[in-house]
Amino acid sequence: MRAVFVVDAEGKIRLILYYPQQLGRNTDEILRVVEAMQLSDRHGVAMPANWPSNELIGGRVIVPPASTVRTAQERLEKARTGEIECFDWWLCHRKLQR
Repeated sequence: MRAVFVVDAEGKIRLILYYPQQLGRNTDEILRVVEAMQLSDRHGVAMPANWPSNELIGGRVIVPPASTVRTAQERLEKARTGEIECFDWWLCHRKLQR
């Protein structure tokens, strides 16, 4: 097996990828996930599969779900003003301001 470990600045393993011996590692995917983790940490968002070329929302990012009633109400207000877009009360996304 071949393995890739991504370790953050605090020494925590954030990603482990295993590849069969006969397959090469995908450098583009490794760089994509490192960038996605950095942006996720910095902006408090989640990245969809295949970000930034997701088939459903493109380069937009997922707004983490509300954990309180107040946060849910704030989300609804942001959706009303166009700050975020929602498919339903749970899955919302927005443009990433870098």
